[in-house]
Amino acid sequence: MFIKIICICRFPLEPGLKLAVTLRHLATGASHADLQYGFRVARNTICTFIPGVLQAIIDAFKDEYLSDERDQNRWDALARAFEERWQFPHCLGALDGKHIRIKKPPKSGSLFYNYKNFFSIVLLALVDADYKFLWVNVGAEGSASDAQIFNHSQLRDLIEGDDLGFPRPCPLPGGDVDVPYFIIGDDAFPLRPWMMKPFSRRQMAPDQQIFNYRLSRARRVVENAFGIMAMKFQIILGFLNTTPDRAEQITLACVTLHNILRTRNRDGQMNLIDQENEDSSFTPGEWRFCTQLLDGDHRGARNVTTLDGANQRNYLKDYFIGPGAVPWQEKMIWSS
Repeated sequence: MFIKIICICRFPLEPGLKLAVTLRHLATGASHADLQYGFRVARNTICTFIPGVLQAIIDAFKDEYLSDERDQNRWDALARAFEERWQFPHCLGALDGKHIRIKKPPKSGSLFYNYKNFFSIVLLALVDADYKFLWVNVGAEGSASDAQIFNHSQLRDLIEGDDLGFPRPCPLPGGDVDVPYFIIGDDAFPLRPWMMKPFSRRQMAPDQQIFNYRLSRARRVVENAFGIMAMKFQIILGFLNTTPDRAEQITLACVTLHNILRTRNRDGQMNLIDQENEDSSFTPGEWRFCTQLLDGDHRGARNVTTLDGANQRNYLKDYFIGPGAVPWQEKMIWSS
């Protein structure tokens, strides 16, 4: 006697459907419970495959769109972009940090509790002149300041060890003194030949005000990069009800996708970006009128100013009122 056995198997979900669900999750911040009704996929299934899709996005595109390649030609191109677009020569990137809100990890005490009184991880990023992320450090505890995270990062070790392939020092346009290439940051970071930051706001002379204006104008790229990414991937604006490791994966996937969009669809984002009119007056981008990520803690951490760093900043200050001056800079500092 033969027994007929009928096996009913479910067909696997299409990769395209998994990707669509994941992108909707990142773009809107919709919960798994909400997504199940739009895509007719059970929420327990959604929470199972989303981490795999996120990791696939990171693995497939990270080397192409968030590469740590140390090539002097690449740095030369980045410096030219800052010089041409923002009139800040020898700059290779702008550094800043933002908080990503998460739930309190078990048995973590106040480690992830930040200065704004919620739990978070920190996204510290270096951004180029075209609002793309060059380097990111994701996952540091929210209680840490930007300076603490940077001081313990691989990026600082590589810069100080001259292992990143930065171009050799050379004169600025119209100058006659060799000046090292550098990145720029806010008051939290150390003042070194490879890191320029603004003068203290107390009793600034006009030439110091001009330097601060020129530096803040170039640093605007990192503010815009965070703002554009948050508008496109609103999941990072909300509360991530997940572990720090999963929040780190979500954030890194958003960074990677942001760089893809900046490369493939630059023209479609022009309305989001800060603009300057013909008279160089500032016009805010659309991202500034929406919810924004919270700034990282700007407290310094053992950031003793070096004499070489101070001398270089003073040289740049004099350069910006001499050969490197732009016609509108005095008008901008008096109108601010």
